[in-house]
Amino acid sequence: MRGKVFLPLVALSLASVLAMAPTYSAPSEADFLIMPTEKLVWQETDAGAKLAVVFGDPSKPGLYVIRAYFPPGVMSSPHFHGEDRHVIVVQGTWNAGTDDSWDPKATTPLKTGTYMFHKAGAVHYDGSAGDQGAMVQIVGMGPSKTTFLFPKEGTFGKPRKLN
Repeated sequence: MRGKVFLPLVALSLASVLAMAPTYSAPSEADFLIMPTEKLVWQETDAGAKLAVVFGDPSKPGLYVIRAYFPPGVMSSPHFHGEDRHVIVVQGTWNAGTDDSWDPKATTPLKTGTYMFHKAGAVHYDGSAGDQGAMVQIVGMGPSKTTFLFPKEGTFGKPRKLN
């Protein structure tokens, strides 16, 4: 009697587990995006800094990925964003300042592979404070908004202590 009850319970349990197993479809090319660096469309900004959209659209709701290149000695002026951002240094040494001074001596040098989180509304400035350029990859949820504290100073340029 015991076997007559046990075996159907095992079968029912196994059927339940299999029914809950996730299903998948065979992948197609439309399921993936590969964006080689040489295919990025760069837009030049002040002082030679460049921006490229890797994925999504920062001006619209949803996930976006952008790359930013800073030529040697060029940094963004103090600013903040309306959304949280995740930044990874992909090339060179990127310098990040976490105040409104725009003083390159007050920055933290972040080497290739380093991750930094920018909280929405946190004032900062960043770029290349050295003699080599730097590139970062930034991930956030749009729509993205950037507010510069000193618009008359420009958005990017050679940093100098402002306060």
